[in-house]
Amino acid sequence: MATASSWQTGVVTAIGEETPHAKTFRLRLAEPRTHRAGQFYVVRLTAPDGYHAQRDYSVASAPGGDEIELTVEKLPDGEVSAFLHDVVEVGDVLQVRGPIGRFFSWDGAAPILGVAGGSGVVPLMSMLRLARRANRADVMRLIVSVRSPEELYYADEIAGPETTVVYTRQAPARSSRPVGHLTAEDLRPLAEADREIYVCGSQGFCDTATSLLVGVGADVKRIRVSRFGPTG
Repeated sequence: MATASSWQTGVVTAIGEETPHAKTFRLRLAEPRTHRAGQFYVVRLTAPDGYHAQRDYSVASAPGGDEIELTVEKLPDGEVSAFLHDVVEVGDVLQVRGPIGRFFSWDGAAPILGVAGGSGVVPLMSMLRLARRANRADVMRLIVSVRSPEELYYADEIAGPETTVVYTRQAPARSSRPVGHLTAEDLRPLAEADREIYVCGSQGFCDTATSLLVGVGADVKRIRVSRFGPTG
């Protein structure tokens, strides 16, 4: 049986476009393992000459079943992300390893707040889907900072009473909040004392969001951070 540290195969069963630069790949695993919301898998590519390239991608789907969904942003000069976007088709087989990362994971029990910047919403989407599947809308709050509506991941699904979207450069006409970066006032009503807080995004976003959270009274010991860099 596959373990989190062993490689296995995943057949691509669907590919969906999230934004002009991001796609979601659904994989049916040969030996499924139940992940925790917030965990990730490693995807490995192997060239004919034996050269390997691998990258970590968060799971966007809720735990359970024999399929997982990985949302991948295509990065400039991205070795793995470009291959996934430009070459991989439904029916192709990928090598994967996981799930990995228990620190930034959630079992669906304790109340949480998710704070995401751009593509950092991916692991938090797994958490949101878990909460919604359990019909526990009160257990999670999610705030997402994104440049424009065009760049919002899961745009057809993410809206709901538990979610807030902050647009930093361009907002839809119906938006009541002025365009601008995430502020303390955006976070103040969400950072309740009993909630664990999960922050995910770029280094700069995570540092800023963490500082804002502490500034509105959040206990730094309750904040978990997952930073990502421009590896493709």
